[in-house]
Amino acid sequence: MNDTFKHGVLQGASNFRDLGGYTGAEGRRMRRGRVFRSDHLAGLTANDLAALQTLGLTHSIDFRGEAEAAALPYRIAGVSKLAMAIEPTVIRRLRALLAAGQVPSTEETVALMCETYLNFVHEHGPTFARFLRHLLVHPTPVVFHCTAGKDRTGFAAALLLSLLGVERSTIMQDYLLTNQLYRRTLSVEGAGPAHVMEVVWQVQPVFLQAAFDAIERDYGGVAAYLIGPAGMQADELAHLRQTLLLP
Repeated sequence: MNDTFKHGVLQGASNFRDLGGYTGAEGRRMRRGRVFRSDHLAGLTANDLAALQTLGLTHSIDFRGEAEAAALPYRIAGVSKLAMAIEPTVIRRLRALLAAGQVPSTEETVALMCETYLNFVHEHGPTFARFLRHLLVHPTPVVFHCTAGKDRTGFAAALLLSLLGVERSTIMQDYLLTNQLYRRTLSVEGAGPAHVMEVVWQVQPVFLQAAFDAIERDYGGVAAYLIGPAGMQADELAHLRQTLLLP
């Protein structure tokens, strides 16, 4: 496993990285080379595709909505793509506001982003459970992504790392790496007020913290959330830890 993939070196995907290596429960580290996170994979170069072949990827999990996926399609030879669509509601809401001549302030845009994360928690638990179950059913290298690899992907990564017992501060550090790695492009993000785009196309601790606070307040923690509204079983969670953590 090439450690350079820890922080992403692909030309056509700026937020690609190995999620492994973090210390989880009982001091056991997450296996490297098993679970990768990324932004969209539609811009991969021939060299990128050759580099990915060395990882042994068998599946990609795409959290993008239908229109997003159709606008930026991709195919990686030997990799099966699974659609687990979560529509980007915050973008629709912002476009509707702007079309009506209402420009949200920075604070209002932050609040909209926090609402998006609450929506992940309350509306999409079964989708994220499907993602976690995939890691059990197919114990082979996988990459999961959305458009920027920051919100839907960031929340999925945070759930997985939490389940594995990674410290919350470390989870937040991984989440915030997007601000260093993701390359914003006008063709993807579209036009809009600069202060709004600055919020929407980066990540802030308050976004993810809003989700964690809701999980703790409404469900009693990540494990209870996954077993409750997400619909997983306790033995699945235990098996996932056993599978993804080194002895």
